[in-house]
This record gives sequence, C-alpha cells and structure tokens, in this order.
Amino acid sequence: MQPITIALAKGRPAKSTIALLEKTGIHFNDFHEKSRKLVFYNDDQTIKLIFVKAIDVPTYVDKGAADIGIVGKDNILESQADVYELLDLGLGKCRFAVAGKEDQQLKQSQQLTIATKYPIIAKRHFDKKGQSIEVVKLNGSVELAPLIGLADYIVDIVETGNTLKENGLTVFEEIENISTRLIVNKASFATKSAEVQQLINQLKSALE
Repeated sequence: MQPITIALAKGRPAKSTIALLEKTGIHFNDFHEKSRKLVFYNDDQTIKLIFVKAIDVPTYVDKGAADIGIVGKDNILESQADVYELLDLGLGKCRFAVAGKEDQQLKQSQQLTIATKYPIIAKRHFDKKGQSIEVVKLNGSVELAPLIGLADYIVDIVETGNTLKENGLTVFEEIENISTRLIVNKASFATKSAEVQQLINQLKSALE
C-alpha cells in the first residue's frame, strides 16, 4: 500500500503539528528540528512527511505530489489552489488586516497603494469593496512602507498587533481569521478516502 504523503512547512507550525500527530500515535523517530532531511516516514511506513516552503504546500497538494497538506490559511488563500479544506487545527491563530498610520483614516475614493506579501488576498479584498488599488509586493518589513511613503496602507498578518503599534500603525479593517488548516488533494480524497478520513478523525480526537 502506498503511504499517505503529508506536505508540511518547517518552523513553529511543523513543531506543533508533529506534536499533534504524536498524540494520535503517529511517530517520526528520525525527525528532529535541526535535521536537513526533507522526507520522513512514520514507524510502519504508512505516512510520508515531506517538508516544503509554506507557500508551496497548497501547490504540492493541488498537483498531487502530496495527498494532504497542513498549512496556514494565508498560504491557501494566496495560492488559489484547487483543494479540499477539511479541518481547522486551530494552531497559529492570527488575522489578516488592513493597517496604516495612526493619524490617517482609511480613504475610500481615490486609488490606493497597498504594500503586502499577499497581493492576491489584498486585491480580492479591495475588489469586493469596489476600491481600485496598486499593489507593491514586498517580502519583509511590510510595516515600513507607509512610514516612508512607499504605500498608503499595508495588508498583512496581525497576531498581537505589537509590531504595528511600535511602528505607529493601527488596524483599520480586519479581512479574515487565519489558522493552520488541513487540506486534501481532490483525487486522493476519492482514491484514499478511508486512510484520509481515518487520519482526520485521529487529529480531531487529539484536538478535543
């Protein structure tokens, strides 16, 4: 029998996910945080764990390179992958928000410049409002953009809001709640339905 392949991103979410899998009795004995290996198997070789970049997890699942992916909702939305989202693991809770300088209001009439790591999510949000925007794609330190005049506002993930506050920024609109989700390849859900459902049930029990 072919093992179920789970795509996972390294880092804090991976550590939490592996701890959750271990609660269900699924162990990866050769896994440790400092390992450079990208592929791990559980004790009885029924589950294969592959590590990829977080933003790529939905693509691996969409294209069938992985049966299951465990990744943040932010990456699922930005990738626009055609997958089933079947379980909210409730890990890494935060939210997408529009933020800007504390001394200005959110403008509605003119075209806005939005700095973000998530151009698709930003555009979709402002399209719904009928607001025209120009997106400046940044890969880090998004909070800097309004401070130096690179953008009017930012769209970013907010957890505590401390980084925004320290940089004189505030949240104007909340877009969507984010947490770690389990996604499944549509073909795998049909061909490996029993195995996939069993794993989901195990995770649900571990979360209770």
